[in-house]
Amino acid sequence: MNTSLRRRDALKTIAACAVLPGAGALFTACSEKKPSFHGVDITGAEYARDLELTDHNGQQRSLKDFRGKVVVVFFGYTQCPDVCPTSLQELAEAKRLLGPDGERLQGIFVTIDPERDTPGLLKAYMANFDPNFIALRGTPEQTAAVAKEFKVYYKKIEGKTPTSYTMDHSAGSYIFDPEGRVRVFHRYGSGAQALADDLRTLLRESP
Repeated sequence: MNTSLRRRDALKTIAACAVLPGAGALFTACSEKKPSFHGVDITGAEYARDLELTDHNGQQRSLKDFRGKVVVVFFGYTQCPDVCPTSLQELAEAKRLLGPDGERLQGIFVTIDPERDTPGLLKAYMANFDPNFIALRGTPEQTAAVAKEFKVYYKKIEGKTPTSYTMDHSAGSYIFDPEGRVRVFHRYGSGAQALADDLRTLLRESP
């Protein structure tokens, strides 16, 4: 068979395959673009995979409880002077910016100060931002284990009295898609609009 005949047969084969069921989806999948985020894309990360702690109502919780929602996890403490309240306020504003889709957002605050952050205090603290956001609390050992899983740094800084200490800690939020997979890390100060944009992107992946 000469070269021109081989080329013609090859073109016929490609044309035939293109009309097969699923072929269009195959070509479409190849051309799909990777989602673009304002935050740091950490899709496929082998950390921040799950957490199992007790919420401020005394119920044991894990990320599996929130499948179908985008979940934002932030570590902090109630006596934090600025970073924590600012981050939670931005999260509440991002929920408002999502409009009706805001009902598919779950905010989770993990305390790094279980010594002072009692369930009652955590519940009252969350109500300042959104009554549907939840706070999680564990023993000092559980807190250390979860922080390690999420690569979160925290350290107790002694004060003038035993109860006036502060907590030095890393700041940033982890975002999980509706399938429960960690996808994005948002640095502190990114802003509510950038956060809302990334949440909306993840929600569109799972309508």
